[in-house]
Amino acid sequence: MVSVTDEKKVVSSPPTGFQVVFREFLKDKLAFFSLIAIVLVTIYVFFMAYFVIDNDALMRVSLRDKYAEPGEKFLLGADQGGRDILGQLIIGAKNSMEIAIWITIITGIFGIVVGLICGYFGGWIDNIIMRIIDFFITIPSLMLIIVFVTIIPKYSQWDLILIMSLFLWPGIARLVRSKALSESRRDYVNASKTLGTNDFIIIFREIMPNLSSILIVELTLNFAGNVGIETGLSYLGFGLPPSTPSLGTLVSYARDPLVLQQYWWCWVPASVFILFMMLAINYVGQAFRRAADAKQRLG
Repeated sequence: MVSVTDEKKVVSSPPTGFQVVFREFLKDKLAFFSLIAIVLVTIYVFFMAYFVIDNDALMRVSLRDKYAEPGEKFLLGADQGGRDILGQLIIGAKNSMEIAIWITIITGIFGIVVGLICGYFGGWIDNIIMRIIDFFITIPSLMLIIVFVTIIPKYSQWDLILIMSLFLWPGIARLVRSKALSESRRDYVNASKTLGTNDFIIIFREIMPNLSSILIVELTLNFAGNVGIETGLSYLGFGLPPSTPSLGTLVSYARDPLVLQQYWWCWVPASVFILFMMLAINYVGQAFRRAADAKQRLG
């Protein structure tokens, strides 16, 4: 008599998205430390800007401290108006990051919704919206942002956010549309349609979660790009008003040859901070991208 023993099959469930991301950051030490640094710097900047530093006192002119060198009174020196560079750096970083965060949120929500609708429904809806997106992509958006900022008298930070958001959403909309087009042809979508599930439930509860990895990557890199755009506009004089500190306005001090050569502390700290933030966000974004690719391979 031959005895047959039943072998137990251990079926391991695929790792969750968080587990894949966490594993990727553990493998990439540079991305891991970059993420920690971004979080700590962001918390410090917003805490100091909202609870410690008085913006009105910071921007008060003191000619006796004109171009004061770094020392005990001013840790990073002072500008031509005798205003603390460190305080302006913190407030400027808060303003630039705040603008970039809100632009990323607004363009992300609008672009994702438009892209999902185009990719899912297709047909005439997709054709009309895609022609609008093509129009926005072909026009020189940076020049139009400058024009709008120029013609609006006494614009505020929120005006700048809305103007920039108006021209920066088509990129993510096209990306989401291309992914939603392939996702909407999968079997689980066809099964939901057969069962009579509402289209918007299919879009936002079934398709969108499957695009979450690529969306996180895109929004992370868009945040870095939005910081760069706002900084560039402020450097050119078309960003925040001159009375409002910004990373771009601090870097713009270097346009003066005298400041560039002799008063380096007016522009070097902001330049180093921008370089640090762009590199750190880029490393974090690349880690998210590898995690998204790994999650896609694992299913």
